Amino acid sequence: MKNINKIVIPSLITILMTGTIGCSNLDDAVLDRVSEVSSVQPDLQLKSAYQTLGTFTDQAAIYALTEHPSDEMQGPTRGADWDDNGRWRNLHTHTWTNQSDDVLAAWNNLNRGHALANEVLGNAKATAKQKAEAKFIRAFYMYYTTDLFGQVAFRDLANPGALPKALSRKEAAAQIIADLKEVSSLLDNATGANSGLATKEAAAFLLAKTYLNNAVFTQDPNAAAGPFTFAAADMDAVVSNADAIINSGKFSLSSNYFDNFHYDNSSKSKELIFVIPNEKGASNNNGSSPRNRYYMTTHYNQTPSGWNGFTTLADFYNSFDKADSRVGASIPGVTDVKGLRAGFLIGQQFGAGGVALTDRTGKPLVFTSAIDIKNANETEGVRVIKYIPDLSDIDSPGNDYVFFRYADVLLMKAEALYRKDKASAAALTIINNLRVARGTKALTALTDADILAERGREMYWEGWRRNDQIRFGTFSAPVQNRTAASPAYRVVFPIPQRELEINPNLKQNIGY
Repeated sequence: MKNINKIVIPSLITILMTGTIGCSNLDDAVLDRVSEVSSVQPDLQLKSAYQTLGTFTDQAAIYALTEHPSDEMQGPTRGADWDDNGRWRNLHTHTWTNQSDDVLAAWNNLNRGHALANEVLGNAKATAKQKAEAKFIRAFYMYYTTDLFGQVAFRDLANPGALPKALSRKEAAAQIIADLKEVSSLLDNATGANSGLATKEAAAFLLAKTYLNNAVFTQDPNAAAGPFTFAAADMDAVVSNADAIINSGKFSLSSNYFDNFHYDNSSKSKELIFVIPNEKGASNNNGSSPRNRYYMTTHYNQTPSGWNGFTTLADFYNSFDKADSRVGASIPGVTDVKGLRAGFLIGQQFGAGGVALTDRTGKPLVFTSAIDIKNANETEGVRVIKYIPDLSDIDSPGNDYVFFRYADVLLMKAEALYRKDKASAAALTIINNLRVARGTKALTALTDADILAERGREMYWEGWRRNDQIRFGTFSAPVQNRTAASPAYRVVFPIPQRELEINPNLKQNIGY
């Protein structure tokens, strides 16, 4: 694993916290405490809460938990490279523990963001608008904590001296829904220029996502892997919130799929609902590091010269119709200059002027779908390029980092309609419109497998695959380099042992 840029928090806020914004293990009882320093300005606190979203752009921690355990990503060891004491293999093979690096870091980073939002909510100087934005950000962090860990350490702002209470998954989901409903009217409408801020449309998206997963979140913890019963009222709420975004008329599908991740995506894409805004050449870029998304996968001899790490799985790659534009594309100013294509990279790779690249031993650089996760050579594995590198500034690009986008709104609506009526013509139309827009043929009917596969083809490597697989009941199934079905309890991660010792209100998840 390579070192990445650390997130910088304004110094006035930093003194309220212990530790740094890296991956250190921080005391939850400190992190989730409302500050008693009344001189802190709420605008600085709010800025810090937004900046901490940059933790999602690391290839480790939160992002690693959302992707490596799924059927679309794996991190093979290549000789002496990428072993890291087995951390990436353990995620892929579902053998993590409550001491695993990424489990600890994800918990800490999510609670840090939650705590920074609480700082705003507990500040008497904060305006109603600032508190509304902070409550959205807190709901954002709570959503991921609920999804990944199955419970949330929640500070009662009316009793800041008490230990955070432990909200169950069901209670946390209800809190997220209540908070988002409460603040929606106080948030600004999306304008295209404010996609880096909490807006009504961003709140509607997160509401739709929570309702879509509410069957998972309200499931008996003793049977956390399902099967799930999707309430009609929840699916109606998904449709209602999706329609609020659709009917706003502010968003539309990009004619070029990779425009959503281009270094000029803020101007090229009309799909971006909530992002981390990045400016080319900015020294810190709000703590965001979109460059990780190409460095973590490209080979040393490609441009950008990457870390030769993560790959997709053969079955996932093979699930695409090769006419699908999402499989890959040439990018003007990149492919014609340095040879790098967007999408899935397989077979012989090329550099500037169409020259065939070689590996470090001088053999042809040919990426293969076969891969040994414990002992891969440097060319094994299909690579993925989602975010387009800006060759004029590879390390500080201007790609806005995407959390919520319009295609997901359409997919959520289609799934909700389908779950209410498996023969829904409206659901089929939405899916087919998306497929045709992406260059592949329409379907004649829908199944659960069709919808999950379409979500995979549209949203790959964006941090949703584990979440989707759990909802569709495929998360525990064997995949390439994980040959046996996983225990059902693995659908949630363990609470780190240190947190259990700090806060006795938290209880270890079943199975750990």
